[in-house]
Amino acid sequence: MSQTQYIFFSGKGGVGKTTMACATAVQNADQGKRTLIITTDPASNLSDVFETEIGHQVRPLGPANLWGMEIDPDKATEEYRERILAPMRAVMPESVMKVLEEQFDSPCTTEIASFDRFVDFMAGELDDSGERDSTGGDEGTGYDVVIFDTAPTGHTLRLLELPVDWSKHIEESAKGTGNTCIGPVASIQENKKKYDEATRLLGDPTRTEFTFVLQPEGTSVYETQRASKELAQIGVKKTKLIVNGILAEEVCDTPFFRSRYDMQQSYLKRIAEEFDVPVKHMYQRNGEIKGVQGLRNVARDLFATNGHKPEIMLELKAPAEGSDFVEIDSAKLLEVIRPTAGKSKALFFTGKGGVGKTAVSCAVAVALAERGFKTLLLTTDPASHIGQVMEQNVGSGINPIEGVANLDAVMIDQEEAVKTYKARIIEDAKKKYSEDMMAAVREELESPCTEEMAAFDTFMGYVEREDYDIVVFDTAPTGHTLRLLELPFDYADQVGMMVSTTEAGNEVKKDTQQRFERIIAQMKDPERSAFAFVVYPESTPVIEAYRAMVDLKKANISTQFVVANQVLRKENCTNDYFKARRLMQEKYLGEINERFGLPVATMPLFETEIMGLDMVRRAGEALFTPEKAHVTA
Repeated sequence: MSQTQYIFFSGKGGVGKTTMACATAVQNADQGKRTLIITTDPASNLSDVFETEIGHQVRPLGPANLWGMEIDPDKATEEYRERILAPMRAVMPESVMKVLEEQFDSPCTTEIASFDRFVDFMAGELDDSGERDSTGGDEGTGYDVVIFDTAPTGHTLRLLELPVDWSKHIEESAKGTGNTCIGPVASIQENKKKYDEATRLLGDPTRTEFTFVLQPEGTSVYETQRASKELAQIGVKKTKLIVNGILAEEVCDTPFFRSRYDMQQSYLKRIAEEFDVPVKHMYQRNGEIKGVQGLRNVARDLFATNGHKPEIMLELKAPAEGSDFVEIDSAKLLEVIRPTAGKSKALFFTGKGGVGKTAVSCAVAVALAERGFKTLLLTTDPASHIGQVMEQNVGSGINPIEGVANLDAVMIDQEEAVKTYKARIIEDAKKKYSEDMMAAVREELESPCTEEMAAFDTFMGYVEREDYDIVVFDTAPTGHTLRLLELPFDYADQVGMMVSTTEAGNEVKKDTQQRFERIIAQMKDPERSAFAFVVYPESTPVIEAYRAMVDLKKANISTQFVVANQVLRKENCTNDYFKARRLMQEKYLGEINERFGLPVATMPLFETEIMGLDMVRRAGEALFTPEKAHVTA
């Protein structure tokens, strides 16, 4: 068979990369190519788009030649753990196996297991069903095309950097103790060959291409520029762009939408000038894209030749009457958010990538600061944009936001967090361990897993702060936020593992666990923490947020409210195109009330993007001032 082609889709959350990836998959399958689409996003929407259950095994998606899979981090972890440990059980004593099994119950294992499963599909390790196949070779998998619908950009870059990081760590560990945080080198040596092969394929432009999906807006363009440079640094040579969500001029017949149209056109011009790669334009439709036929219609536009008229008006079923929608009174919203006198409060905004968490976080932080609360705005998202939204420099050190009294901002910088974390661990360890033990600690700290632990350690430090009335967290997209919040439950074991089972090591583990218990108790206490989901009134953001709310509830963390963002004002929707989009939103606003059973605040769609302090302030007032926040549904 011919060599497998690999196509990666990524971009800022919410730009439509899953839709573009699915449409590309359908197009390739319809052309007779055996096509597999895989999602590496922990908050996958692949099943929602195809309107069929997919899950962790390769499954047919309906059309001939088309299969799909959603990598489940928990199941991938179980598979990885069993694959490494099973051969050892026959030769190792029970006491040794117990230590090894504890070692695999760590944050590192979850990350490497999901990554390992992803690499299998690039290194020819699997048969057509997605099971491991020892006959795999350079030709790749049993598919002509493998499409990766990846997590939002910052996490995708982390994923693509891992083949080099893990290959190097395995090589260095083989020269030292022979152990890694994911198992003895001897048992994972074969993985190094696989990771080296994945690195080679990523840099082969005849086999691999990378498509960024973006929208004609400032933060989306900025993220794509940044990510393009980072991809080039890790050897990816072939990239393309799809600019999605473009408004057609003929429907922008009011001053409000003409302003948004002009804004988009200015960014389209900038994209053409600043990106020297192939670019496709995709227009926003008046409704949602779901199901195979809807994806075929998108593919027709995406792969069209000159002269094709893009489709923007879908044949929509007559919508039901607008659902009754109840919006929270702004005074009650402030009651939910405001800290208890004498206590600091953490406010977490999360949700599907691209729903506007950063804009909402910035707007709320400014509104709270201007109401007299000493406020810190912080981002945990590796593709952070609070600096772009505020149009001010936001770095890894806390700095005041100019023009807003009582407001500081900071970004968790991954490299800075790792350096600080390593230095602190080594300094603490020097007081307790021998030189031999110190060598093991230093080796362990070179594990790629250290990045995740360092980011979490920094995150914890800000949760614990008592010198602000309120700390507003602009978090990473949903799946990664949940991963971050789950870390306290297993991270202490990893710390204990690093320092062996000596009495000193147990003491460190005990101190760490006590610290985690304090933080977990704080996150569960509604007087000390509040969680809010930001959604668009559309199907996939609502479904994803609801699933995440249920997952948080399993950890005994309750959600306090929901923000429905970019809600169309009825008075601005004067033609059939925008009336259809407004009716779609009404349906989902009612569903948000019904599903979540929580107070809902609305942020209207503005005539331009929320960027710069004036617009951020205006967005905050729309949330907190009744006459501006009200939207008639």
